[in-house]
Amino acid sequence: QVQLAESGGGLVQAGDSLRLSCASSGRFVTRAVMGWFRQAPGKEREFVAGFAWISGRTYNADYADSVKGRFTISGDYAKNIVYLQMNSLKPEDTAVYYCAVDIDRTFPSRARSDYNYWGQGTQVTVSS
Repeated sequence: QVQLAESGGGLVQAGDSLRLSCASSGRFVTRAVMGWFRQAPGKEREFVAGFAWISGRTYNADYADSVKGRFTISGDYAKNIVYLQMNSLKPEDTAVYYCAVDIDRTFPSRARSDYNYWGQGTQVTVSS
């Protein structure tokens, strides 16, 4: 069983930065994909970013087009924490952000159904 806990959300102004964290209760011995998704009110949950953890190193980082160049996903395998650095935030980035784990793949899927475990989410609100 894996438990995930997000933190770092908040209310910021357009152009500001935030760093989200996702702490995991379980260590993935060989491989796992870590992903960030978001869900805005009235919209489907969508992929934001992800990478594969293979033997403690990160590979295959992937980003949604809407965040590419502004957001960066990274991880500290020793601490079991995944980060999402968000720069140049826009009002349309307002959403609940979730981290998720896919234990079956080595390349991040953009389909939420491929992820096995989810956190509870953290709210990010960007004012104009």
